[in-house]
Amino acid sequence: MQEYLNHFKTLFDQVPLPVTVTDVRREEVMLPCVDGVHLRTQYFLPEGICPAPTVVMRSCYPHQEPLLVMEAEEYAKRGFGFVLQWCRGTGGSEGEWEPNVHDRADGLCLMNALQQDERIGSIGYLGDSYLAFTGWVMADAVPEKVKTMILGVYGCDRHTSAYKDGLFRQDILTAWAMGNAGRKVDADYMESAAYRPQVEVDEALWGGRLSWYRDWITNTDLDSEYWSSGFWKELRDIPGKIRIPLFIKEGWYDHHLGSALNTYYHLLSKESKTHTTVQIGPWNHGYRPAVTHQDLSNLKDDSVETPMLWFDRILRKGELPEAAVRQYVIGADCWREYKVEDAPAVETVRFWLGDASLAEAPMQADGNVSYVYDPADPVLSFGAESLFSTMSKVGSLEQPEPDWRPDVKTFLSAPLANPLEIHGSINVKLFVQTDVEDTSFTAKLMEVFPDGKAVNIRGSITTLAYRNGRPKRGTYTPGEIVEINIQMWDVAWKTQAGSRLRLDVSSSDFPQYAVHPNYPGIWSMIKETRTANETVWFGAEHPSCVELPVITE
Repeated sequence: MQEYLNHFKTLFDQVPLPVTVTDVRREEVMLPCVDGVHLRTQYFLPEGICPAPTVVMRSCYPHQEPLLVMEAEEYAKRGFGFVLQWCRGTGGSEGEWEPNVHDRADGLCLMNALQQDERIGSIGYLGDSYLAFTGWVMADAVPEKVKTMILGVYGCDRHTSAYKDGLFRQDILTAWAMGNAGRKVDADYMESAAYRPQVEVDEALWGGRLSWYRDWITNTDLDSEYWSSGFWKELRDIPGKIRIPLFIKEGWYDHHLGSALNTYYHLLSKESKTHTTVQIGPWNHGYRPAVTHQDLSNLKDDSVETPMLWFDRILRKGELPEAAVRQYVIGADCWREYKVEDAPAVETVRFWLGDASLAEAPMQADGNVSYVYDPADPVLSFGAESLFSTMSKVGSLEQPEPDWRPDVKTFLSAPLANPLEIHGSINVKLFVQTDVEDTSFTAKLMEVFPDGKAVNIRGSITTLAYRNGRPKRGTYTPGEIVEINIQMWDVAWKTQAGSRLRLDVSSSDFPQYAVHPNYPGIWSMIKETRTANETVWFGAEHPSCVELPVITE
């Protein structure tokens, strides 16, 4: 913790807003909620400024209190008020900790109290991860004093954060459930993630039933009642009702990126959309650089400066920024910033699978590669975009040699004559065949530099049951050749001239995703596993290919 404190203190010292207040008044109250539960609420108010433009934060992570208190004091020294409230059941607040359930009502209770507090001027909300959720969940109903929110590494599309084509993102939510169960869980994480049937892991290894975790892992269909009604549906609908400017901050290798982008696309009001900024850097969930073998000279840590200047502009000066998208281009070491209506034009560039190759034209003769996928021996995640607990494996990392396992098949391009700037979502179209009723396929695209080192650009997974974006589980007939599309999250990446593209195809990526058991049904309720004989076809009759959105300008 002291290392973090020192780091952020240095960042505050570099902000171009001088310290103007020497006396910060601290208060602590137990603020009542509508149901009578009292929440610990800390006020940091700059002496001599009343009403003060104020930053608000709601947290459920008591271990971060020293860092959040330091942040609050640094804001107050620069003339902002700061209010820090602890979610019920955490950090000294009354009530029982239950994720997600009470945060809308509790947050609005706090905001309405601040609306009536004469010491509090214009309000901005600040939070990352769950602390961003506590902002999103009330953003459509905040009172008039609330002028903006800065919300990082989180989105309102919970199904996207939880699933990819029927497979659960275990390294996010299984790990999070273990750490936020409301009791100490000592079980081994990897053993827990591999436990079958997963629906019983809470009672078997974690010391008791977690109903909310069971709900997550048994509702795989996007259009199930669980996701399409009730709380999660209400959360997904909130962006369309927001009327204030937002600053949405994300990382190319943050596990909430897909959800956050969907959230941004669903901002509908002119008041919000025309003044919202989206910034995406080469970061993981903690805003740490998550790329290797790349120049990062033009990247700096702006996790303190950007929020403070945003609040200064809106809360103190009363200005409304124009909408903007700001993306760091990996490989080019530059920021590409543009207005939404001026997004760069892209065209689809295809590389076709052949005999261990990626070519600019499809083979005329059909061919295939086959391998045996054994769920008992999954490919372990290394170089990924949807990891949280296994943080050291997230990001763009140096990859093993081609065909490094019998169940990993590699396709390699010739050296690229010119750089390619990829901007958007990569798709891998495969024609596949297997001997079981359901299975999974993974794709990982890499850049292989002229010196032979390979780093992952993007990867993803799909299943036959949920292939091609199906919102609910479908069927597959063993032996049938079908087209699947493995859609990947957006990225901004510029390859080098002379580099090669490499595609690895396999059937598992654990614990980034749950291991598919090769049986049909809900993954978490299946106890047994079996091997599957997987085949990938290519050629003129089965044109498997990589589809890249490439900037044309």
